[in-house]
Amino acid sequence: MGRLSGSLWKESARGSILKYYLYKSTKAVEFYRPIMYLFFLAQGLNFTQIAILEAIYNLTTLVGEIPTGYIGDRVGRRNSLLIGTVLIAVTLLGIGLSESFFTLAVLYVCWSAGYNFRSGNEGAWLYDTLTDDLSEDEFAHVRGRGESAALAVGAGAAIVGGYLGSIDLSYPWFVAAAVTGFGAVVLLTLDEPETYKKTDTDELSFRRTVGIVKEVLSKRNLRAFILYYYVLYAAVTYLVFVFLQPIFQTVVVDLGVSPEQVESLLGWFYAAYSLVGAVLSYYTGAIKDFIGIQTWFIILPFIVGAALVGMYFVPILALPTFLVARGLSDVTRSFAGQYVNNRIETLGRATVLSAMAMISGLAVIPFQLGSGVLSDYVSPLFALAVGGVVLIVGSGVILLWEPPVTEQ
Repeated sequence: MGRLSGSLWKESARGSILKYYLYKSTKAVEFYRPIMYLFFLAQGLNFTQIAILEAIYNLTTLVGEIPTGYIGDRVGRRNSLLIGTVLIAVTLLGIGLSESFFTLAVLYVCWSAGYNFRSGNEGAWLYDTLTDDLSEDEFAHVRGRGESAALAVGAGAAIVGGYLGSIDLSYPWFVAAAVTGFGAVVLLTLDEPETYKKTDTDELSFRRTVGIVKEVLSKRNLRAFILYYYVLYAAVTYLVFVFLQPIFQTVVVDLGVSPEQVESLLGWFYAAYSLVGAVLSYYTGAIKDFIGIQTWFIILPFIVGAALVGMYFVPILALPTFLVARGLSDVTRSFAGQYVNNRIETLGRATVLSAMAMISGLAVIPFQLGSGVLSDYVSPLFALAVGGVVLIVGSGVILLWEPPVTEQ
């Protein structure tokens, strides 16, 4: 009887993971991503204003991450994901209808709040669901497969978004809002993990939650990693996604492509970018077994930093660099989630993971504002090159201070 019960438990967990993959496939970012910053520029914004929007997003993240993580720990991770998904869907619709910087600034606050509800709660839900099946060590593998599913679907979405953008830059936002809304329907079919249900969340006061976060952030096996990944690496690589479109436009036009073809060509590029990312994400577990999380984190910042510097001197290098950027980012995020989750408890898990996102959001603000000013006065390529230098030097200093990733 016990064996049958265990089998049913595993089947239930497997069904939840399949629904998780479907949910990941509805994130819909690839519809608008190929034209996102071109849309903002078409609205009359300059690079500094775009950087301010990104800073507003991250300031909202800073304020909202711990409260939304706390809500997820108290009312349920699934419910918090549902709130965030609905909020994002409404925001995407609003962005497509917006016509001013002020309107976009308000919508960016709502957009960030939606992702606040998703960030820590998604990882916490997945890790606890896997814990139900005693397979939490598969977190990086399963999350990688989820990112792969999202990127595979996103490849087609990018092509559609590029063509829709060539007709009207607002259309991709409307389609993305509809697909994201379907993700809310998928979430309604998910259950809370048994591991979460067995946790005594009624005793989790906000003060105790803050205490748990402080304790985690001060752990010797996490403090250097937080600086290395969430503060430095994540902040610099975030800039790649901000400046991909204007740099791509500059490079391909210099190669002889007509400016009128840039939007549709961006759609195809984002499709290839998503497919490469899907392949890398699909093999997250294999990469973990072959290279190891520790080696990955030690070498990757220097490779990425060198590529960002090289792009400034040989601009065409931006194309292969951008092509693998998403996949590398998603694999690294999965490894970071595995590393942190293995070192924290179920009680307060969503809040701790949200705190990590909060730290990353705070760290990226000076990078965003600085890169926006540098882009307006020099060029986006120069701004990324400066970010590459900061990444190389900063990573070296942290490695000399304390190993950021340990096996234990």
